[in-house]
Amino acid sequence: MSGAFSSRSLVRLGTFTAGALLAATLLTPPTAFAQDGKTITGVMHSGLRVLDPVITTAHITRNHAYMIYDVLLAQNDKFEPQPQMADWEVSDDGLVYTFTLRDGLVFHDGEPVTAEDAVASLKRWGERDSGGQLIFDVTESLEADDEKTLTWTLSEPFAPLIAIISKQSALPPFIMPKRIAETSADTPIEEHIGSGPFVFVADEFDPGQRVVYERFEDYVPREEEPSWMAGGKHVYVDRVVWVNMADQQTAINALGAGEIDYIEQVQVDLLPILEANPDVTVERRDPLGYQTMGRMNFKHPPFDNKEIRQAALMALSQEDILATLIGNPDYYELCGAIFGCGTPLADETGADTLLSGGDPEGAASLLEEAGYDGTPVVLMAPTDVTTLDDQPVVAAQALRNAGFNVDLQPMDWQSVVTRRASMDPPSEGGWNIFFTNWMLPEVADPLINVMLNGRGEDGWFGWPEDERAEELRANFIAAGTPEEQLKVAQELQAHALDEVLYVPLGQYFMPQARRNNISGMIPAPVPVFWNVQKED
Repeated sequence: MSGAFSSRSLVRLGTFTAGALLAATLLTPPTAFAQDGKTITGVMHSGLRVLDPVITTAHITRNHAYMIYDVLLAQNDKFEPQPQMADWEVSDDGLVYTFTLRDGLVFHDGEPVTAEDAVASLKRWGERDSGGQLIFDVTESLEADDEKTLTWTLSEPFAPLIAIISKQSALPPFIMPKRIAETSADTPIEEHIGSGPFVFVADEFDPGQRVVYERFEDYVPREEEPSWMAGGKHVYVDRVVWVNMADQQTAINALGAGEIDYIEQVQVDLLPILEANPDVTVERRDPLGYQTMGRMNFKHPPFDNKEIRQAALMALSQEDILATLIGNPDYYELCGAIFGCGTPLADETGADTLLSGGDPEGAASLLEEAGYDGTPVVLMAPTDVTTLDDQPVVAAQALRNAGFNVDLQPMDWQSVVTRRASMDPPSEGGWNIFFTNWMLPEVADPLINVMLNGRGEDGWFGWPEDERAEELRANFIAAGTPEEQLKVAQELQAHALDEVLYVPLGQYFMPQARRNNISGMIPAPVPVFWNVQKED
C-alpha cells in the first residue's frame, strides 16, 4: 500500500466526463458465506435495495447495474469514449448521430437486443440524468431505423453528446428491454433484465443483505482489452455474491479467514490488520478518489433562504470533517473546487472559510441578519456507512455552534436514499440536509455534476431553481475552446458557492482488499467483476 499521495499530482487529465456511497449491515454469520472456487463473495460498501439505475445515483445501484446491463458506449482509462454495444458516426454538421448495434447482443430472457430497446432506454434515462436532459433539450428525434440502427437528430450541435452517453457514472444510460424501459422515469422498474455479463438471481435476493449474480452464458464479449468500463467483459467465475457484514472488523476477520474474497472499501485506521496478513492484498483501486459534500433542501425553510444557506456553509470546516472521517492525512486533501482538485476545471473561489477551519462567529452573525427563527434543521445521519457516518455528526455540532437548531436523525443509508427523494416538509417525513460522496469523474464538469442542475423539481435532490446555473451550463456547451470552458467553469464555481448549490467538503481515497487468489480486478473507479479470476 502506497504512503502519502495527492490528487493534485495524480489527476492531470484532459477532459473529464462522468450519487452517493452506501453501507452495510449483516444478520447472517460470516461462516455461511464460504464458497467454492467458482464463486466470488464480496462485501460491498452498502447493501443493495434500490435496483433501478435510473431513479437513483446511489453507487451500489450503479454497481449492480454494471453487473447485469450493458451500455452503448463506454470510456477507457483515458476518458476516451469507445464502442461497447454499438459503433457510432456523426454527420459533418454535428446534428445527426447514428448508432449501429454489434452482433450477438441478447437479453437474459433470450430476446435479441434491438434499436427500439436502446431508444426507449435512452429516453427514460434522459428524463432523469442532468446531461441527458440537456441533450434532449436540443433533440428533434431519436428513432430506430431498423433492428440494429438508431438515429439521434439534434436541432443544434451538442459537442459533448458522445462524452455524456459514454460516462461511467451518475447516471450511465444502461440498456434494458423496451417493455421495461417504457416504465415512467418516476416509477421503479419491476423486472431486472439486461444483456450484460451477469444475470441477477431474483430468487436469492435479500434486500440490503445479499444479492447473487450468475454468469450469462450467452454474453459475447468485445475483442478489445478491458480498460475501465470499455473493452472485453470476460467472466471466469460461475457466481458473484455480495453480502453485508455488521461492521468492518467482522468483514476483515472474514477476509483473513478466507470466508469472503473481497472488501470494496476498508477503513483507513484498520489497514494495518490486513497489511499484516500474507494472504491478503490491500490496494487502491481508484486513482482519482472521492469528493464528500453536503446538500441542502431548497424547497423548505430554513434553507430556502440564501443567507441561511450561506451561514451554514460558513459554519463548516473541511479539516474537521476529513480528519474525523479519514484520520490519516495521507488519505485526504482539502479542496474547495466543486469540480475537484487536480482536474482541468479546478477553481476554489468562494471556499475560503471551508478551507480555513470555518467561521462560526461570522455564521452566527449572518444567521441573525437573515432572521433565522429557530426552525429545526432535519439532518439525515446514516449510521451504517463508514464513509458517511462522521460528516453528519461533525456538521451538526458546527451548525449548532453557529446557532442552528439541529434535529440529527440517525437512520441507515438506504433510508436516506429513499427519504431524500421526498419533497414533503421536514416535519412530514422530508429533510433539510444530508451528506454524500461522489467519485471525481461524477463532478468534474458542469454537464456531469448533478448538483449544478438548476431545473427545480426536474433536477437532483434538493431541487434548486436556478436560471443562472442553467445559463452557465449552456455557455459551457457553447464554449469553443478549453480556455473558454475554463472561464465558464470559474463563473459557475463562484455562483455555486454564493448560492450554496452544495458544500464541497474535500477529497479522500479509500483502499480495497482481496484474497491473493483473486486476480484480474480492473483498476477503475467502479468496481467490476468481469475479467476477475479465482484460483482454487
